Amino acid sequence: MKRKMIFMALLLCGMLTACSQSKKAESKETGKEPKKVLVAYFSASGVTEGVAKLLAETTGGELHRIQPEQPYTEADLDWRDKKSRSTIEMADKTSRPAITDKLDGVDGFDIIYVGFPIWWYTCPTIVNTFMEAYDFKGKTVIPFATSGGSTIEKACNDLKAAYPEVNWQEGKLLNHATKQDVEEWVKSLEL
Repeated sequence: MKRKMIFMALLLCGMLTACSQSKKAESKETGKEPKKVLVAYFSASGVTEGVAKLLAETTGGELHRIQPEQPYTEADLDWRDKKSRSTIEMADKTSRPAITDKLDGVDGFDIIYVGFPIWWYTCPTIVNTFMEAYDFKGKTVIPFATSGGSTIEKACNDLKAAYPEVNWQEGKLLNHATKQDVEEWVKSLEL
């Protein structure tokens, strides 16, 4: 019985060693260590959240919602009302709405996807709150967005100008994106 247990232990050790060596060989083949991914997003209506979930699933990334300390109401989001909260925030480029759910361990992430709806042709100011809450210097950050009719270009340019120390990759508008659309986009990125 004792010999059988020793044999099983040796067999298990051999299997674990082989598995470990296989992973190391795989990393050497690609020349890359697996990268740790964060998918952070702000979503006021749930549209951007749906895309963020697909992206996290596709990349194996950790999902993090950028939560406003004071949730947005439907009236807050009425872009036609010049006195609505979103209109006032977007008119003031220094606006930084408070966020909750602070994220620990941002240093451990290699790639950060940042998602948001397009507001007034750019990202909501709460995204700036998020960007300024952490040190993304030298990190690879990739914006993605949803929009009712705007492009993502101005938002990307604004983010690059505001945070030049970040390694920005080209962003993508992912309106009505399917899992396949997200997978194809992620594969097209040279990370």
